[in-house]
Amino acid sequence: MGLLDSLKQEAMAAVNKFAGDHPQLGSEITNLVHSGPGGLSGLVQQFQKNGLGSIIQSWVSTGPNQPITAQQIQQALGSDRVKQIAARIGLDPNVVSQKLSTVLPQIVNHLTPNGQLPATPPPQAPKAPQAPAR
Repeated sequence: MGLLDSLKQEAMAAVNKFAGDHPQLGSEITNLVHSGPGGLSGLVQQFQKNGLGSIIQSWVSTGPNQPITAQQIQQALGSDRVKQIAARIGLDPNVVSQKLSTVLPQIVNHLTPNGQLPATPPPQAPKAPQAPAR
């Protein structure tokens, strides 16, 4: 099993632990952390871009996690993205934001136990087609 697969398995276990009574939300959180642009690093960059870098950095670091409000979740992820998640799992966007404000800090904290983002292997360049051997 590769490093990325191991991280995904670990994230799913953490998500299931923290998502509680909304397993569909767990799947959406996994998508935020792994399938979004740039994975966990991309999520951190998105928070930084939207003025919430110090909050998510506290979740990554080994110190205490700063709280985040449901409104700040919508600011960080974008209200349209929160609405899309809510529509897919059949919950009100405000409920989704509130749940994410509770669960996301724990997930990010769990995935960064050493206070650093996990190293991800660089994307592999596509191989150039080779001429058939003669």
